[in-house]
Amino acid sequence: MKKEVFKHIACGETLPIKNIHAVSVSMPTLQDVIDYEEHTPEILEKIKSAYPRFILHPYLKILAKYIKEKYSVCDNYEVVLLSSQEAVKIVSDKYFIYNKIDIDEPFGVILVIKGTTQLQKVLTFIQHVGCNLSSRFAQDYLYKVKIIDTIHKEELEDEKTATFTLKNTLAKAYNQPIENIGLAPSGMNAIYSVVRGLKKIQEKSNRTILVQLGWLYLDTMNIVEHHYDRTKKFLDISNLDIVEEFLEKNGLNVSAIITEIPTNPLIQSVDVKRLRQLCDKYNIPLVIDATLATPYNLNLKPYADILVESLTKFACGNADVLMGAVILNENFKISHMQGEFFKHLDMVYIKDIQRLAYEIKGYEKRVKKISANTKKLIKYFKQNPLIDRIYYCCNEENKKNYEIAMIDDNSYSGLISVTFKKDFRKIYDNLNFAKGPSLGTEFTLLMPYVYLAHYDYISCKKGQEFLKKINLPIDLLRISVGTENIEDIINEFKRVESLIS
Repeated sequence: MKKEVFKHIACGETLPIKNIHAVSVSMPTLQDVIDYEEHTPEILEKIKSAYPRFILHPYLKILAKYIKEKYSVCDNYEVVLLSSQEAVKIVSDKYFIYNKIDIDEPFGVILVIKGTTQLQKVLTFIQHVGCNLSSRFAQDYLYKVKIIDTIHKEELEDEKTATFTLKNTLAKAYNQPIENIGLAPSGMNAIYSVVRGLKKIQEKSNRTILVQLGWLYLDTMNIVEHHYDRTKKFLDISNLDIVEEFLEKNGLNVSAIITEIPTNPLIQSVDVKRLRQLCDKYNIPLVIDATLATPYNLNLKPYADILVESLTKFACGNADVLMGAVILNENFKISHMQGEFFKHLDMVYIKDIQRLAYEIKGYEKRVKKISANTKKLIKYFKQNPLIDRIYYCCNEENKKNYEIAMIDDNSYSGLISVTFKKDFRKIYDNLNFAKGPSLGTEFTLLMPYVYLAHYDYISCKKGQEFLKKINLPIDLLRISVGTENIEDIINEFKRVESLIS
């Protein structure tokens, strides 16, 4: 009998396990996910920490309480912490919040009246734009004032060389000058900064429309809608004919086109060569979120004006740093405008930079191993009787779009999404991989994507009809393939296959 390598991970355990800075959390059953989305008290008791933009980190809760006591803040107010004073200004101006108490701290603090819709709007906006205060900053602050007595032990790059190491690695990977690399405290803050920069440039012209190509990540779409009154969405990325028809009439009014290559979670790609030609024809900047592609699988330098990457994912590989990057392409004329895009990037805490600078040294090797594992796992899935449909970056539907940009024939994005012929809940509950939000980890990580990203659609008939219209299956399992022995990964799926069949 084969040894079971993967074990059940209890609900609420951090992913990675026992790491206070983890950005993922174990949700081992579908009911755990549903209870989390419905804010069931029992599940919230278990889940102390999760993806930092969605769940307030325990250290930030303690720090907020400390600030409230330090400045004698009235109980009617909620203390909200942000990454910087600049972030405070942005949120305060947007929601007309002006603190009556002078708070002198090396991070951002705003006071919002409890029990108001304003508070929820503020928290949602912070989630979208990714200006959360770093858990490492909170840890160091609390340790300094003797509220906590331990610092999480981890490998860090030297403070003097960390920023250069991180930026230089990205510059070489993307084949860009180092000055064209900008760092952000999250991938969403990187997107936010690009959109703000485009908006600022557009104010000097008549280009007031932003085109969204594909069903993008939830918060990317929210940021676009926040900043552009005029947006045009083309959810079917395989049909560039309708995009071309739109541009024939409106091309000179388009501020930018934003897309993901490949998309999350259906792992689809636009015909990037044709899209670039359309952008050139109408002088439109092309923004590509290349998080899933990584610079080691797809060469997007000939096509994108601006690239954005969530470094939290494959660049980190350990799901314990929240960070993002903006990469301006030297090939295109927009590259000289670093100031307009980089000035909107929020501050990144040095300890986060040190941690990621240490982890990014294994970036290329990690991606190559994950890519090789992905190829073999897809081959297994094609003969697995439980699998209904497989979504992956080199499938026949997408291959023609990748041939231009693929580094080599063996480049596979480390993400696979699948649907099943048998009961989704039973399969999900019985798989013993790590299960929770995020991706790009060295450990295989599963996520019931639609349940966690679009539960509001699942919970109503109209929403379900919309998901069907855009061909996003409710019972979709997104698999972030890890670097473990591929035979062990396959054997875990085989175990559940024999259990369910």
